[in-house]
Amino acid sequence: MPKAVITLLCGVGLYASLFMLAKTRKAARGELTEESVVQSPRARLYGGIPNALLGVLYYPAVGIAIWLVRTPAAAALLAAAIGLAATTSLVLAYSLLFVTKRPCPYCWTGHAINWLLGAMYAYVLGSGILFSST
Repeated sequence: MPKAVITLLCGVGLYASLFMLAKTRKAARGELTEESVVQSPRARLYGGIPNALLGVLYYPAVGIAIWLVRTPAAAALLAAAIGLAATTSLVLAYSLLFVTKRPCPYCWTGHAINWLLGAMYAYVLGSGILFSST
């Protein structure tokens, strides 16, 4: 069941990322009618790539990987990816609250999902569920 919850969370994260990626593309075309966090430099933390695009790649990868991890090395790699996402969300949440100071329900949804994924993955690792077939 925890693996299914992780996959479900990844589905919600993917939806939020797709929404924000569409908004990023609208901003690039000059079609936004309001200011948005996607116009902030923090919307492209890693190499100029939109954070939303990274989410579009990340969430399906985690949602699938949780079912395929069979070795400690793969488990560690997945833990590193989930940890990086959760840490990035801490940085971006700080930015939303104290720098950008803009509301962004889709951003907060993604951040909450990243933190929940971290907690769920820690539970899965600690309980031995990760290497089971269920």
